[in-house]
Amino acid sequence: MSTDCQHHVQPLGESPSHVRRLWVISLMVAVYCIAEIVGGIWTGSLALLADAGHMASDLASLLISLFAAWLMTRRPSAHQTFGFHRAEILAALINGSLLFLVAGGILHEAWDRLSEPVPILATPMLAIATGGLLVNLVSLSILHGHHHENLNIRGIWLHIMGDLLGSLAVIVAAVFIWAYGWTWADPVASILACLLILVSAWRLTTEAMRILMEYAPKDVDVEEIRDHLMAVPEVQDVHCLHVWTIASGLKAMSAHVAVSNTQSDHALLPKLQESLRDTFSIDHMTIQIERPGDSICCNGVDGACLITRPVRLGNHHGHDHDHAHDHDH
Repeated sequence: MSTDCQHHVQPLGESPSHVRRLWVISLMVAVYCIAEIVGGIWTGSLALLADAGHMASDLASLLISLFAAWLMTRRPSAHQTFGFHRAEILAALINGSLLFLVAGGILHEAWDRLSEPVPILATPMLAIATGGLLVNLVSLSILHGHHHENLNIRGIWLHIMGDLLGSLAVIVAAVFIWAYGWTWADPVASILACLLILVSAWRLTTEAMRILMEYAPKDVDVEEIRDHLMAVPEVQDVHCLHVWTIASGLKAMSAHVAVSNTQSDHALLPKLQESLRDTFSIDHMTIQIERPGDSICCNGVDGACLITRPVRLGNHHGHDHDHAHDHDH
């Protein structure tokens, strides 16, 4: 049996405007990262160096994201049938891991500074931290309205938001040092910045791992999909139902649907496909129709589909049919 597949075309990689935004932000972050490293060494401020470390991880994440965006423009091949959509998820996982490493190094140094305070030049520390805050504000404004579009952009947004809050902590610490001579405010500000970094890292890596481990999307209830299919009069059973995320905004589903022998697949398949697409926003789906007499699969204990026996539904008798109805959408 053949059918005309109506694929919803998915964009390959980031749009040109997104790539331009990422390059502009990368340039600003690179320049100010160097400024904060120099400023941190000059003023003796660990908080500035911590902020510079966060900016360095921002720059690394931006470059990784740009590389992932380039990979995603490559078209699918015989061996990469989904293309390179997962490059976005790998980039997000690497970014999150970098955040953990940066936070660990800063926390170690902050502990040493609390034990042995060092003199700090508060005025230049304040000026440099204020400049970092402005860079972060401009970067966030460039990404404004786009950071929910995919996990890669969201990861960058989290990096920059954490850096902005870190810059605020450095500014507050500089004010305390300038006004009261509280040098301990510098490592404390570093620790607060690290806590923000760790929260961002945890959220980003767990979301990336959910996708890599092929969890069902958070906004999709798998049992609700099963019930939705079972509500169709012709459907007698649903098994081997799998729902996962290929990349941000690209949800996929496969299912075996056992039906009564009363309606042609030409009428039933479009009905199921349109219903799932409209209700659950799933565009890429594979539905295998099984009729009485077909050899079917069932769910194994490990989640795999196991061929068991011919379908026996109601009083329908087995017939020879053109089966193996797999349709990708």
